Amino acid sequence: MQKIANDELGRLSPSAFQHASKFPFVLVLDQVRSHHNVGSVFRTADAFAAEQIFLCGFTPQPPHREIHKTALGSENTVVWQHADSAEELVLSLKLQGYVIAVVEQTDKPTLLQQFELPSGKKVAFVFGNEITGVSDEVVALADICIEIPQFGTKHSLNISVAAAVVMWEFVRDR
Repeated sequence: MQKIANDELGRLSPSAFQHASKFPFVLVLDQVRSHHNVGSVFRTADAFAAEQIFLCGFTPQPPHREIHKTALGSENTVVWQHADSAEELVLSLKLQGYVIAVVEQTDKPTLLQQFELPSGKKVAFVFGNEITGVSDEVVALADICIEIPQFGTKHSLNISVAAAVVMWEFVRDR
C-alpha cells in the first residue's frame, strides 16, 4: 500500500464543481467567531458537496487570510452568502421549504443517527457560536434539534468538527 498524489485522486476542477450536482442541504453559521472554524466548514462543505453556506451576524466572511488558511481555496468553490440575522434567514429558508435542523443540545433532541429527512425535502443545518451555541430565537424556529452523541467528559464538539460529523452522516446513505 502506498499514498497517491493529489493529481491521481480524480477530484473535480473548481469550474466542474460549480456545475456538479450538490446534496440537498445548506449550512447556516449563527454568530461563529473563529475564522479557522469558518474556513474548516468551507473545506468540509466542498468535500461533501453542500449547496451553500450562510454566514450570519458577525461570522467572518471571505476573503480573509485566516479563512483561506483552513479553507485552502474552498471559500472560492462553495457558494456562500452573508445574512445579518440568522433568525430572518431561517424564516426565509422555511418559506422556501427547507427543514430547519438546529444542531444543539436541547430538552427534546433527535440523535443524529436517527434523523431522517422527509423525501423530496432539503435541510438547513444550523450551527452556533463556539461558546453560546445557536441563538434561542433560532432554536425556537427549528423543525428538529439534532444532537451528536458524545461519551466523554466534554459538553460539546468544536463547531467545525460537529459540522463535519453532521455532513458525513447526512451524505453517507445518499
